[in-house]
Amino acid sequence: MNPFYSIEVKSIDGEVFFLERYAGKVLLIVNVASKCGFTPQYAGLEALWRQYQERGLVVLGFPCDQFAHQEPGDEAEIASFCQLNYDVTFPLFAKIAVNGDNAHPLYQHLKKALPGIFGSEAIKWNFTKFLVNAEGDVVGRYAPNETPESLAKVIEPLLKDTA
Repeated sequence: MNPFYSIEVKSIDGEVFFLERYAGKVLLIVNVASKCGFTPQYAGLEALWRQYQERGLVVLGFPCDQFAHQEPGDEAEIASFCQLNYDVTFPLFAKIAVNGDNAHPLYQHLKKALPGIFGSEAIKWNFTKFLVNAEGDVVGRYAPNETPESLAKVIEPLLKDTA
C-alpha cells in the first residue's frame, strides 16, 4: 500500500484515523483559515465536494494558524464558522502546522512529494491545494490564488465515470 495511507490524522471532532480511510478516492487537501482573503474559497471547495463526491472526490480541510494568525479559533469555533458561513460538509480536521519543525506528517509528505516553485517545499500561505490521485500519489500542487473552480478541469479526469 502507498505510504501516504499510513499517515495518521485527527478530525475536527477529535477522531484519530489513518488516511487509508480514503484509499481509492481522489483527494483535494487544503490548508484553510477563517480570517484570510482567500476564505471565500470555502464556497468553491464545498461546491467541488458536492459536485464530485459521488465520483470519488473528497475535499479535506486542514485549519492552520501559521499565516498572520488567520485561524485563531479552536476546533469548535472553526467548525461552527465553516457551517454557519459556508455550509461546509466536507471533512475538516484538527488545526495543524504545515511548515517548520512541527509540520504535520501529512504536510511533510505532500511538500516532499511535490515541492513548489524553485524547489521550495514551504507552504507560502493559506489555501494552498494538493491533489492526490486514487492511488495515493500527489499529482498536483496549486497556489492559494488558484480557485477551486479552476481545478475542476484537472480533477475530472481522475474521477470515476458515472456512465
